[in-house]
Amino acid sequence: MDFYALVNARYSIRSYKTEPVPEEIIRRILGAARLAPSAANMQPWHFFVVRDEKTRRGLFSNERQAWAAAAPVVLVACSYPDKAWVRSGDGKNHSDVDIAIAMEHIVLAATEEGLGTCWICAFDPALVRSALGLPGEMEPVAMTPLGYAEAEPLPRKRKSLDEIVTWR
Repeated sequence: MDFYALVNARYSIRSYKTEPVPEEIIRRILGAARLAPSAANMQPWHFFVVRDEKTRRGLFSNERQAWAAAAPVVLVACSYPDKAWVRSGDGKNHSDVDIAIAMEHIVLAATEEGLGTCWICAFDPALVRSALGLPGEMEPVAMTPLGYAEAEPLPRKRKSLDEIVTWR
């Protein structure tokens, strides 16, 4: 698949088949995340592959997110903020930016593998911390369910380039 076709094929999927995702595919997807660029090549990340149903349910605090826990896998992207590059001018810690880049590699690689994802940042960090037994220095930043889509996604709405781009 060429890059633009891949980007156009990526959708946020909220309904998954129960069919398991083979470990070799998960490893390829995480291999893509491992290759993501990070500020000063610090790579301040750690990824959890959550296949256990009880643990998946423990990541989410309400029924509105039960769809995510129903996927056969949830990937949790965590950062080590103390190991990330910090911009000297304003002290901006780039761990969240680094995780975002790695997550985009994950969702694009998953799309290439024929899998659905849905980037999730609306979660209770304390619940995730408890469910996964995270050490204090590790911060959960984003999650995505991972699995085969139950149905074709609905068309998405996007702003036009003229709405989001300023040329100078």
